[in-house]
Amino acid sequence: MLSSPCSQSGHRDCLRRPEQAASVQVRSSRRRRPSVSEMKERGGSRAAVDERYAQWKSLIPVLYDWFANHNLVWPSLSCRWGPQFEKATYKNRQRLYLSEQASASASIYYFISTDGSVPNTLVIANCEVVKPRVAAAEHISQFNEEARSPFVKKYKTIVHPGEVNRIRELPQNSKIIATHTDSPDVLVWDVEAQPNRHAVLGASESRPDLILTGHQENAEFALAMCPAEPYVLSGGKDKFVVLWSIQDHISALGDSSSSPGASGSKQSGKIANEKESPKVDPRGIFHGHDSTVEDVQFCPSSAQEFCSVGDDACLILWDARTGTDPAVKVTFFCSTSNWIKYDFGQILPITLSECGIVAIWVREELVLQFTNLRAIKLLFFVFRHWSPDRASVFGSSAEDGFLNVWDHEKVGKKKNSNVPAGLFFQHAGHRDKIVDFHWNSSDPWTIVSVSDDGESTGGGGTLQIWRMSDLIYRPEDEVLTELENFKAHLASCAPRN
Repeated sequence: MLSSPCSQSGHRDCLRRPEQAASVQVRSSRRRRPSVSEMKERGGSRAAVDERYAQWKSLIPVLYDWFANHNLVWPSLSCRWGPQFEKATYKNRQRLYLSEQASASASIYYFISTDGSVPNTLVIANCEVVKPRVAAAEHISQFNEEARSPFVKKYKTIVHPGEVNRIRELPQNSKIIATHTDSPDVLVWDVEAQPNRHAVLGASESRPDLILTGHQENAEFALAMCPAEPYVLSGGKDKFVVLWSIQDHISALGDSSSSPGASGSKQSGKIANEKESPKVDPRGIFHGHDSTVEDVQFCPSSAQEFCSVGDDACLILWDARTGTDPAVKVTFFCSTSNWIKYDFGQILPITLSECGIVAIWVREELVLQFTNLRAIKLLFFVFRHWSPDRASVFGSSAEDGFLNVWDHEKVGKKKNSNVPAGLFFQHAGHRDKIVDFHWNSSDPWTIVSVSDDGESTGGGGTLQIWRMSDLIYRPEDEVLTELENFKAHLASCAPRN
C-alpha cells in the first residue's frame, strides 16, 4: 500500500483499530444452524470457509485502500448510502441506512430466526469514510471480527412496521427513503423528520410519512426510485408493476412539522395514534407478468420507461406513455430471473438469473452474457449494482459469500482462462451469503456490504465498508508509470539469498 499522509502527519483519529472501540453487549440471535449439506452448498465446510477467509485477510494490505469491519447485533437484509453531510481533510461523514431484523421472519430467500425481544428497526447511522490513500496498511488489516467499528455510529432508530426487506433512497433528496416489508404497501420516510425511537419490547411502530397503495398482494422485494423524477416503482406477488409519483403528496415530505411521526419527544417510547399516515394512489398499474415480480428498475434518463423481471422468466420493458401493456417482452433461458439493473452509461439493462447467468440487453436483443459463473461456485444471485464512476463496471453478490466486480469491456480480453470473462476483483471478506451491497455515489469506488454470517461472528451478521486499491482498476500504463517511481525502493525490499 502506498504511503499514508495520515500516518506521516500524526492524524491518528481516523485510523483507530476497531478492537479499541468501546465494548458493546451483544444480544445473540437464536438461529437454526445449517446442516452439513447446506454448508457444502454454500461453498464448502466451515473449515474450508475459515481457511479461505484467513487467506483473504492476509491480503487486505495488498488488495484494499481502506477497509472497516462492523459486527452487527441483529441480522440485516438491506444497506444503503445516504447523503454526505461533512467533509474533512482525511475523511468525510455520511449517512448510512441499515435494517435490523429483530423479530422472527422467514421468506422465500432468507430464513432469519431471532429472539423477538425488540421490534424490527430501520437504523440511520453516521459513517466516517476515510479518503483514498489515507489509511495505513497495518491499520486496515488489524480488526476484531466481533467488535463494532469506530467508523459506524448509530444516529437514529425508526421502529419499522414489519421487517425491512428493501431500502431505496430518492436520488433528488436522499433523506427521503422507501422501504418494502411483508405487506402490499410501500412505506416512505423522511428520515430527518422522523423522531428517534427506543427499540424496546412493546414499543409502538413509527408511522411512515407516506404510504403508497396499489398492490393487491404482498410486495416484498422489487423496489426502485427514479433518477430523473421523484417516482417510485414496485413489483409484487400479485404480478403487477406499480408506479407512483411522490409529488402527488410532496408537501407531506417537505414540511417536517407535518411528519406523522414528528409529534412528541424525540426519545419517546410511544407515539400517539391520533393521526394516520397519508396515502398515495398509483399513477399506473402494469400487467404482463405471469408470476411474482422479483425486481424493477427505471431507465436512468426517463421516468416513463422502466423494466422488470419475474419468476415467469421474463424481462419486460415498459413505456408508461403508451399504456399499461408491455412495450417489449423477452423470455429467459432460465426458469427464474431474479435481478435487473440499468447501465447508466449506455442504457443497457442487465439481468441475473438463478441458473448463474448474467446477461446484458439492448431492447429484446441479448448482446453479452457471462456464462462461466459456476466456476466460482455461484449458487444464487442476491444483488447487482453498476458502479456510479464507470459505466462498464458492476458488482454482483451471491450465497457463496463473494462480492464480484465485473467490467463488461474486459470480456474477450481475458488473460487467465481460469477466471470468468469480465471478472477483475473478488471481495471475500464475508463468511456467508451477502444479502445486500451498495456503491457510494459520493465516493464511487467505496462499497458497503452486509452478510448473514452471525454463526461465524457471534453477532447478527457483518457490515463491511471497503475500497479496493486503485492500482487494480486504473489503466495499466498509468499504474506501471507510478510503480516505476517506486522501483528502487521495491528492489531494496526484495529478499536476498
